[in-house]
Amino acid sequence: MKLCMIGTGYVGLVSGACFSDLGNDVICVDKDIDKINKLKKGIIPIYEPGLEELVKRNYKSNRLSFTSNISEAITKSNIVFICVGTPTKKNNNSADLSQVLSVAKIISKNIKSQKIIVNKSTVPVTTGDKVEKIISKKVNKKIFSVASNPEFLREGEAINDFNYPDRIVIGTSNKRANKILKSLYSPLISKGSKYINTSRRGAELIKYASNAFLATKISFINELANLCEKTNTNIEDISIAMGLDKRIGGRFLRAGPAYGGSCFPKDTRAIVDTANQFKTNLSIIKSVIKSNENRSKLLLNRISAILKNRIKNKKICFLGVTFKANTDDMRESSSTKMIPYFSKKGAKITYYDPTGYKNEFKNFKNVYYASNIKEACNGADLIIIHTEWNDFKSLNFEKLNNKKNFSVYDMRNILQNEKIKKNNIKYFGIGR
Repeated sequence: MKLCMIGTGYVGLVSGACFSDLGNDVICVDKDIDKINKLKKGIIPIYEPGLEELVKRNYKSNRLSFTSNISEAITKSNIVFICVGTPTKKNNNSADLSQVLSVAKIISKNIKSQKIIVNKSTVPVTTGDKVEKIISKKVNKKIFSVASNPEFLREGEAINDFNYPDRIVIGTSNKRANKILKSLYSPLISKGSKYINTSRRGAELIKYASNAFLATKISFINELANLCEKTNTNIEDISIAMGLDKRIGGRFLRAGPAYGGSCFPKDTRAIVDTANQFKTNLSIIKSVIKSNENRSKLLLNRISAILKNRIKNKKICFLGVTFKANTDDMRESSSTKMIPYFSKKGAKITYYDPTGYKNEFKNFKNVYYASNIKEACNGADLIIIHTEWNDFKSLNFEKLNNKKNFSVYDMRNILQNEKIKKNNIKYFGIGR
């Protein structure tokens, strides 16, 4: 099939590359000409394991192409995917749909034959109605249909998630569109993926509901970890035992920092905003948002207590600063609150992350990027494992740090605490 992916961000680029790998002809479109030129050279703008190889292979085979000419890309394609950003608005908690609606207007000017318009961006319920209304002002409804196809890609595992999804959700009541989209996904369905055809509004809400529930699991286990610390109980025992209950499941029951990234923070806010518009109180999700906001404050206080509130001139090392491992995504990472906070308190901060230097910290005093783990740890009063990269799971801190008295704060519980304590290192974990 001939596909057009409008937007080469995380969703558009990963989905486009994977669709092309299934044998489709895919055109990825972006208005950022510099990004398009880099993609043509095989330079990938995001860190995602396996993506660079996938893009290069399919670009070389001519199944995957990149352009900034959106009109030509739409004209050449049978199915047009909208994959642009929907960030939180600056003045309120609603999703900013300006990019989605702008793309809808462009599409309406370039439909001359049968097209299926698929919204893959995460959008509030009724957004598909708005897209359809915009296009129908210029195009006869008989030659186009608008469907919703939310993505469920985890950063760091996106290619595997695309190829082996738990479910494929298609929101459309148009029989022709449903048949074609089911055929598009048939290679994945044949491997056992569940195909769900629902209403367009239903598909839009499934995405928000899924993310809100996963955020709830994270906040739940984080709050329980607070109780474990007060009662001298190990949160990992609780998580494992709970997760073995098939009704609950163990995924996302890992205690740690506040949730971050490109989805959970903005999507929980957006679904609450949508519910408010429809005069519905989502009290549980509101509590989750509040709990997550409090999580960062609680951990800041915990770090201060470890340093006995003597922060000025203390050297703090952060191992990992992205919101999770196997991604370079810094959006709403708790490190973007912690590092500026301690910088303003007079601490000297070094950080190391496998994905490199971060512009988010360039304007803060006494914050330095280290090119390797040893450089980051050496001389530190406190070493904080912020992100659960595999690089940090088997470290010998005595060899990494020449300072005699120092502490380790393992925010991801990836270390064997008893082994570290035997080496006379002060160890602190989450919910331990």
